[in-house]
Amino acid sequence: MSTKVTRIPAANSAHALQHFETLLAFETDCWDVHHAISNQRRDFILIDVRAAVLFKQGHLPEAINIPTHQLNRDTLAQCPKDTLIVVYCAGPHCNGTEKAAIVLAKLNRPVKKMIGGITGWIDEGFSLVSD
Repeated sequence: MSTKVTRIPAANSAHALQHFETLLAFETDCWDVHHAISNQRRDFILIDVRAAVLFKQGHLPEAINIPTHQLNRDTLAQCPKDTLIVVYCAGPHCNGTEKAAIVLAKLNRPVKKMIGGITGWIDEGFSLVSD
């Protein structure tokens, strides 16, 4: 007897490899972002896409704030065009990162979302900074 876990068979290894490599082309996580920041090896721009008032209350170190609805060519002028942009918002219950990533992709900017957002960052035990 199978369970709901095994009822649908797992993909073959080639399909699994393609799927998971593709996921990592779109996402990064709190640990990887924290490691890069902590080791001064940040080769990306970190954008908090939440409202300015929330950003001021607490945000990731070295993040800049550009709320999703304000993302455009002018607000991104400070960001080199070929540099990866990592976006985050409140957490897994928020789709602000997806909305921001759509805008950035339409502007031909390389983009990944940081899964977990602020909630994930705090859950991992990392600190926020405030203005």
